Amino acid sequence: MPELPEVETVMRGLAPTLTGARIAAVDQNRANLRFPFPERFAERLTGRTVQRLDRRAKYLLASLDDDSVLAMHLGMTGSFRIERDTAVATPGGYYHARAAAGVHDHVILHLGDGTRVTYNDPRRFGFMTLIASGELPNHPLFRAIGLEPLSEEFGGAALARLMKGKATPLKAALLDQTLIAGLGNIYVCEALHRAGLSPRRAAGSIVRADGRPTQRAERLATAIREVLEEAVAAGGSTLRDYRRPDQTLGTFQHTFRAYDREGAPCGTAGCGGLIGRIVQGGRSTFFCGACQH
Repeated sequence: MPELPEVETVMRGLAPTLTGARIAAVDQNRANLRFPFPERFAERLTGRTVQRLDRRAKYLLASLDDDSVLAMHLGMTGSFRIERDTAVATPGGYYHARAAAGVHDHVILHLGDGTRVTYNDPRRFGFMTLIASGELPNHPLFRAIGLEPLSEEFGGAALARLMKGKATPLKAALLDQTLIAGLGNIYVCEALHRAGLSPRRAAGSIVRADGRPTQRAERLATAIREVLEEAVAAGGSTLRDYRRPDQTLGTFQHTFRAYDREGAPCGTAGCGGLIGRIVQGGRSTFFCGACQH
């Protein structure tokens, strides 16, 4: 499933095309994806102008000129394709390649300048819905979403506040979307490795008794931000032939220190350990047992 850096990359790739664009027509090729489309979905989008494009957690949010928001989630295999004349671009960067078969083109936005923005999703785990902008903060999809890890508020103190008193494994707590928005398996593994923290350690163990952050919390907060910012700058994590809007490949997978490196030497200076793999909550966790404590 795309994680925060990939969704951020998609948002940045789509924004120049969608921001300020009028949606002249909409092709809706099925009644549902993961969930049914809203009633009169295509009709309600037709004629609207996109005022801005944002990201919240792993959602894309297109604010429209009728005070509504088109909320979009990519699910596991969703992607967008921008087509104008003979040029084709696919915004974003993923660890696994995206599909492009026309049979999986479920929604096509025809913009006023002739550009087509196509949503393609083979497994149909993504979805789209329309929400009144004033209802967005309390909408069931968004009211329980946690702190944005790239926000100014996020840091050691905020992380300590979120982890205080929690006996759950640290990795599980970091993946809890009600605590921190948008973190996923790849980047949590990478951040924990950089911070030298075991994914099995109790989440509350990085907090002092009085609620202040320990050095571990400060290191982890810094590592989370650095990993995400580097991944966004690299266009996400891409394999095979999946490309960003400028047709270059996302490259963050080439700097993985832990994820998907089972049996490889740990890259931490002076460590000498090997990257291992365990399963937590049904997900693979990659870490070094020698230097992550």
